[in-house]
Amino acid sequence: MDLTEKDISKETIFKGKILNLEKHYVELPNKQISSREVVIHPGAVAVLPIDNEGNIYLVKQFRFPIKRVLIEIPAGKFDSAEENPLECGKRELEEEVGMKAKKWEYMGYIYTTPGFSNEKIHLYSATDLIDVGANPDEDEFVEILKVKANEIEQMIRNGQITDSKTICAFYMYKLSKNTED
Repeated sequence: MDLTEKDISKETIFKGKILNLEKHYVELPNKQISSREVVIHPGAVAVLPIDNEGNIYLVKQFRFPIKRVLIEIPAGKFDSAEENPLECGKRELEEEVGMKAKKWEYMGYIYTTPGFSNEKIHLYSATDLIDVGANPDEDEFVEILKVKANEIEQMIRNGQITDSKTICAFYMYKLSKNTED
């Protein structure tokens, strides 16, 4: 069965600084017409920074849409449609936790909420870190945490870490290293 929905037309409902909202009219596999509201996002990068002692650097940050402080890996959206994911990751790592990395490994990407958004986050691990001092954006307030890698899983289990990109990056890294830690 072909599950594809065919785009018939679209209208832009909202254009914002970070995202746009579109309404699409689609033809369903059964030939019926329906609508889809889609949040258009420029894409982002998230970085799992690991130092030579096995510590992972995380940030605590208030997330307004859910009115909570979350514990996350450093991440940020592309500044432009042409920005290279690795360059974006390097910028975010330095801005948020004040680190540069000598070694970068691309781990893949995730779609955060494909039911209503096209947001795609590229995931990297960054190792062999060098401290250069944090330089957050003027509207960005974060607290840096340094956590042993073996503590991350417990933080996920007990609900301290609920951020999906952080959980995905941690387990993608763990799977890539094929370890039990």
